[in-house]
Amino acid sequence: MRLDHVVIAVSDFERSNAFYRDVLGAEVVEVDGRVAYRIGGQQLNVHGPGVRPAMVARIAVIPGNSDLCFEWDGAIAGALAHLSAHGVPVEMGPMTRVGAKGRGTSVYFRDPDGTLLELIAYAS
Repeated sequence: MRLDHVVIAVSDFERSNAFYRDVLGAEVVEVDGRVAYRIGGQQLNVHGPGVRPAMVARIAVIPGNSDLCFEWDGAIAGALAHLSAHGVPVEMGPMTRVGAKGRGTSVYFRDPDGTLLELIAYAS
């Protein structure tokens, strides 16, 4: 079994589409009239203005209340340089964290709505 998709919420599709495309390398796609971000083999379904999500969750996802970690291929120095090149401030790190593959080095930053994002590198 593996994780297929998660849901995030944004307040401005244009701004968020650009951020996730440019900073995280997401492919921005339309799925049944909605926006989704494909990163690697996973998908972020995006809720935002004008989207009425299915009422399955007890508490709807709102902009800024998610916390996601993505694996960075290579050393964390590359992630830091990448974020800097895109003008994205690092909030914490580099620091040692434990992820799905064990100990790695992480940096934390935020998307335009304040969602906490983490890049973890397992390479030194």
